[in-house]
Formats: sequence, structure tokens, C-alpha cells
Amino acid sequence: MIYPYIIPSILALSAGVYILGLRRAEKVATYSGGLSELHSLPTHYGVFAALCCAMPALLVLVLWMIFEEKVITSMVAGNLPADLLRQSANELTLVINEVKNVAFGGFTATSGNPAIEKAAVAYMAHLTSARNMVSILVVFCSIIPAWFAIKSIGKDLRARNLVEGAVRIVLFACAGVAILTTIGIVFSVMFEALRFFQAVPLTDFLFGLQWSPQIAMRADQAGSSGAFGAVPVLTGTFLIAMIAMLVAIPIGLLAAIYLSEYASSSLRNWAKPALEILAGIPTVVFGFFAALTVAPIIRELGTALGFTVSSESALAAGLIMGIMIIPFVSSLSEDVIHAVPQSMRDGSLALGATHFETIRHVVIPAALPGIVGSILLAVSRAVGETMIVVMAAGLSANLSFNPLATVTTVTVQIVTLLVGDQEFDSPKTLAAFALGLLLFVFTLALNFFALRVVRKYREHYE
Repeated sequence: MIYPYIIPSILALSAGVYILGLRRAEKVATYSGGLSELHSLPTHYGVFAALCCAMPALLVLVLWMIFEEKVITSMVAGNLPADLLRQSANELTLVINEVKNVAFGGFTATSGNPAIEKAAVAYMAHLTSARNMVSILVVFCSIIPAWFAIKSIGKDLRARNLVEGAVRIVLFACAGVAILTTIGIVFSVMFEALRFFQAVPLTDFLFGLQWSPQIAMRADQAGSSGAFGAVPVLTGTFLIAMIAMLVAIPIGLLAAIYLSEYASSSLRNWAKPALEILAGIPTVVFGFFAALTVAPIIRELGTALGFTVSSESALAAGLIMGIMIIPFVSSLSEDVIHAVPQSMRDGSLALGATHFETIRHVVIPAALPGIVGSILLAVSRAVGETMIVVMAAGLSANLSFNPLATVTTVTVQIVTLLVGDQEFDSPKTLAAFALGLLLFVFTLALNFFALRVVRKYREHYE
């Protein structure tokens, strides 16, 4: 409730401190004999003062935002009645959630409980007082370091080195965020997948030919086979992705070659943005188009030719998915093809090669790493698509390579398993993490293979 005003306040204070630091540096330069007497530029001193103002305050704010929930919850839990505290950890968590819902005006089933309402009032009181104290602390952590920074400005202060060191730390932290996020995703999925494999053997999951993730809630329940063979799901994923790539790669790559090597600059300037509009269309719109237009056309055409076509088919989903990811191939490939030095083209033409031979033997091999990267991005987009598959290919996990049949994909099954009221410790829910881990391993292997291909062909140009 108060945090939206803190960050703008910190930024405003930092801007003011920057101006003060800049003027202080200019004054020091005047008394010392000119700007050449300063170790750094006046802007470095201003940025140094602004960083001393902003960084400690932001650090305190981030630390409080991380631990705020635990601190306030522990303070409120200490005031709960003894009968509520004696409950299990899960039940106590539900009670705390009820307190938060009442505190923030949400509807709860126990909103009439006096103990819950009293705890909700205490929760808001503790939260308000804590945030007020943190706001005051943040202001002090902005002003005091800024005052010392401005006072320390002198001609011998190595402000440039300090600022560059701070920027280097920030850049390192930004690079580390991606790595730590990847590691966190891998371990979070892996731990849950290992719990799944404790209940379902790994061989049954990898080589099983039936996917029916149903767990019986009672002994006499029917229709709960509990088959967790991932082969049908992987087959559907590869089938739809293959159809999509058969559409996207030739069209996208040929469009990129035309726009870069044959089209005029005026045609390129309007054709490329027009092609990239496809990337901005929501996937649900593609799904509607596939389900209402493309799928009926395929069914009628297949029936006229004597084929048995399902109302929902892998072909319909793959075709529309391929159209959707054309910009991922064409736009990135066109950029890397256009970036090939003109001197390579001129050298090839000077040796007597035709325009087509130059493109085939010089331009495309030189741009191969970027082209492979665009194809990898398109494959990842195709493998991770969910909405088009749900609307055009269905949910049935059929082990079939027939593009006219109904199939499903890994991502669709993950969404299906995690939607609704599910018991999180059951194999049915944990199967979603096993599928996610399998998909991660597949994409990792695909990237490794693509890097090997790029390195093999790049050797000719190094």
C-alpha cells in the first residue's frame, strides 16, 4: 500500500543528490585549478553520489520485501488462540490464509470467527506499522550515505573507478540472474520428478505405450487405470512440431533470403514488418482459426479423398502452428543474412559465381549460426505451444503417427494435470513435473546437437 511511493521517492532523491554531487565536483575543480585537476569527470562524481543514495535504500527495501511475509505472519501467529496453534502445519497455514483474506476484505468461510477477525485486525496493524518504519529507515539509508558521499568528493576521489566497479557488479548480477533462474527451474522440476519416479518406475514412464494418469480414490472406482507411459505424449509432440517446422522452415527461410538478397529496400521495409505481424497475434486467435476454419477444411477434403479424418487432428494444429512461427524463422534469419559482409558477396561475384551460387555457397554458410538459432527458437516455440493444440488437436493421448488423427502434446498434458483441485503428492499431479523434466532434457539435447552443427560448419570461415 505504501511501496509504490517509496521507489519514486528514492529515484527523486537520487536525482537531487546527483545534481548536488555534480555541483560539488565543479566547485572543487574551480578551487583546484580546472577540470583537468580532477581524477574523474564531474558526471562520475554525480553518479557516485546518486549510487550511494540509491543502493543502500534499495537493498534495505528488497530485504524487507523478502522477509516481510514471514515476519508479519510470525507476529500474528503468536497472538492466535492456543487451539488454533495446536493444529498441524498445513491447517495453521490455512488459518493464516483466512486471516489474510479477512484483513484484505476477501470473502472467507470463517469470516464470522471472532478469533480470525481479531487476528486480521492485528495483521493490518502490524503490517502498517512495519511498513511505516521501513519507509523511515529507507529514507535514512538514502540521505545519510548520500551526505557522506557528497562530503567525500575531492580532486583525488577515484569516482570513475568506483562507478565502473558498481556498474560491473550490477552487470554481473544481471547475468547471474539468468543462470540462477535456470538452476532453480531445473532443481525444482527435478525434485518433484524424483518423487514421481519413486511411485512410478522410470522404465514404465519412458517406454510405456499408454498414457492415462488416473489414480483411484477408492478400491471400487472404475476408469482409473493409472498408466503413465509417456511415449504417446512424446509422439504427439514430435508429430505436431514436425508438421509445424515443415511449414515454417522452408517458407521462413525462403522469405528471409528473398527479402535480404532479392527484394528492393522499399519492399523490404514494408514486407518485413507485415510478416512480423503474425508474431503479435495471440495464440488463442490461431487456435480459433484452426478449430473453426482449417480443421473442417481438412476433414472435408480428406473425406472427399477417401481418408478418415478426425474432427481434431495433428495436421490442423501443425499447419497453423507452422504459420504462427514463420516470423521467428524469417525475421531472425533475414537479419543474420543481411549482416553478412558485402565484401564476401563481392568476392564471390568477382570470381564468376552467379547470384544464386553466391547465396548458396557463401551467404548461407556464413549466416548458418544465426539461421540455426532462429530454427531452434522456432522449434522451442512449437514444442511449447499449448492453446492451438488444445483447440485443434484435442486431448487424447493416442500413439499414432497419422497426422489426420487426434493427438496431444507434453505441454497440454502438463496444463491438464495441474488444473483444478488436485492432490499435490499424488503421482497424477507429479507426472506433470516428470513431463517437464523430459521436455527440458529434449530441448537441451536439441541445443547441444545444434551447437555441434554450427561449430562444424563455422570452421570454414574462421
